[in-house]
Amino acid sequence: MITLENVTKFYKTSGHRRYVLRNQSVQFTAGRSYGLLGVNGAGKSTTMRLISGAEMPNKGKIHRSVRVSWPLGFANGLNSQLSGKENLKFVARAYGEDFHRVLAFVAEFAEIGTYLNEPLRTYSSGMMARFAFGLSMAIEFECYLVDEITAVGDSNFQRRCKEAFKARRAKSDVIMISHDVNTIKSYCDAVYVLMDGHLVPFDNVEDGVAAYMRLNR
Repeated sequence: MITLENVTKFYKTSGHRRYVLRNQSVQFTAGRSYGLLGVNGAGKSTTMRLISGAEMPNKGKIHRSVRVSWPLGFANGLNSQLSGKENLKFVARAYGEDFHRVLAFVAEFAEIGTYLNEPLRTYSSGMMARFAFGLSMAIEFECYLVDEITAVGDSNFQRRCKEAFKARRAKSDVIMISHDVNTIKSYCDAVYVLMDGHLVPFDNVEDGVAAYMRLNR
C-alpha cells in the first residue's frame, strides 16, 4: 500500500505558488492498479515522482509498504558522467540486486553494445530510452510507476517494452499515467483524476475516464 498523508506540493514561480497537490490524503491499495489522469500541466508527472520518492512534498508524508519502482524510463537519478555499466553497478547495489544479472539483462534488452562502457552523456535519446527501460525491467518491484513509457522509441522497441512489462505486470501492481484512455482501461481497475490540486478517486475506470474527458472539452 502507498499512502499520501496530508501531502502538499507546490513550486514558487515569480513570487507565486503553483500548487500540484493541496493537503491530499489518499491510498493506493495493494492488489489494485491505478490510472492517474489530468489535463496537461495538472502535475501528474510531479505526483508520480512524489510517489516514487524522487521528489519530496512541501508538507505531509508518503508511506510505502511495498517495493516501488522509479517512474519507468526516468533517468534523472542516473549520473551522466559515469558509464552505463557504472550506473548499473550503483543501482544494483542500492537495491540489493546481483550486478552481473542486471548487467546481462540490460545488455540484451537495450542493445547498445559497447556504449555500456561509455558515459551516459554520450548516449542519444533513443539509446537512453532503451537503457533506462531495460534497467527498470531488470529489477522486480511490487508496484511499477509508468509515465507514458510505451510511447517512447520506434515500433519494434515499443513492442519489446510491452512484452517485458506484461511479464512484470502479471505479479505486480501499476500506477500509470497515459493520455491514451484505452491504455488506462487495459491496465487499470481504478482511477485518480488530478484536478486543481486534488486527487479525485474513481473505483470505476469508465467513470474516471468520463470525468477526465469532460475536463478536456
